[in-house]
Amino acid sequence: MMPAHLVVWSGTESENDSMLLSYPSPLALSHLYAQRLSIRTMWVSQVRLAVDAYLVCLHHALTTEKEEVMGLLVGEFSEGREVVCDIHSAVTLRRSDKRKDRVEISPEMLIEAQQRAEQMSASSGKELHIVGWYHSHPHITVWPSDIDLQTQAGYQQMDSHFIGLIFSVYNEDKKTKIGNHQVTCFQASNQSPEGEPPQYVRLPVPIEILSTPILASNNQQALDNLCSTLHEEQSEFLQLSRQQAGEDPVTHLHNIAVMVQSVCRLSSLVLGPLVSRVEEQLSHVLTTTKYLKQEEEHLKELSSENNVALPVL
Repeated sequence: MMPAHLVVWSGTESENDSMLLSYPSPLALSHLYAQRLSIRTMWVSQVRLAVDAYLVCLHHALTTEKEEVMGLLVGEFSEGREVVCDIHSAVTLRRSDKRKDRVEISPEMLIEAQQRAEQMSASSGKELHIVGWYHSHPHITVWPSDIDLQTQAGYQQMDSHFIGLIFSVYNEDKKTKIGNHQVTCFQASNQSPEGEPPQYVRLPVPIEILSTPILASNNQQALDNLCSTLHEEQSEFLQLSRQQAGEDPVTHLHNIAVMVQSVCRLSSLVLGPLVSRVEEQLSHVLTTTKYLKQEEEHLKELSSENNVALPVL
């Protein structure tokens, strides 16, 4: 596995990346930021992402380097002079279609995600709801495409505070051969005059990844369920290919073989790191237990030397 480091992007794209997408001029951007400041309650000023939720998103993004994956973000908004979004959990979703440049989910998946958010809210005692979405960009820039901006704008019609995260994975520096995992946060704004077709532009949102003392149970469950989610995706696509191929047994056997190969690879990608993490936790527990036993023996020796009776537990 190639070495990698994380880059968090919230500013403007480089000159090379600016050739890939059409963005507004500096004058237009200054107008957008002025508009953003004048309507503070409409835009999110900062996003705080819990590190375990970030790990769920990144882990999901790394499961495939051929197609994009998608999920939803659960958290809360705190409104005052500025709107701050705190993301506590990530919900991985099954894709209804596999494409290199876009990702789609069914309405049923959205309803299921909302139900999960309600369950999290009930168990945590906080008023949590779906605050945004994330998706991956394997082998391409972290900046949102025109389709991404249109999708984001559609979500913001339902909730003006809705935010988007993009995880750019499987990229590496050509000189150093060091891989980069990049993440950016954005919203979309229409810069077209009223009455003309919309032309959406990216509004960067500052993002901060916050450390957490423990892995939240919701995010642990998301990691545990990731393998079954990907397996369900493969099963659905196998069923679809069976309907399209008809009764040809050779084609069906080929598709089954492809699915088995894909499931084995996904199991290695998903379960491998989880097993490693459990082994690390076990090693930590064993080391801590050994240390505590040594401390216990030392305290017993001290109590014996000083004729101090130890309390019976």
